Amino acid sequence: MTRASLILAAGLVAGVTLLAPAASAASCWDLWYERNEIYDRNGFCFSTSLGQRTFDNSDCWTKNPALSPSETRRVAQIKAEERRRGCKVN
Repeated sequence: MTRASLILAAGLVAGVTLLAPAASAASCWDLWYERNEIYDRNGFCFSTSLGQRTFDNSDCWTKNPALSPSETRRVAQIKAEERRRGCKVN
């Protein structure tokens, strides 16, 4: 688990949002995982093989999850960093 993932996990366990800046993520994989973990928490049904292998679709219910304003901002930050780095994880 990466440092950013540990920070995120610690925040989730504590019930607070402690998100590291996207630029601190160690790799494109870390960015992809963090972004999709947000979608997974909100019931997203993954259609790609990587998404289905990584996240459990048995509890999903939507292709259009309703994200909170802070989640929406974080996803936008991550996507911007993925574009900046030229990430092609999935």
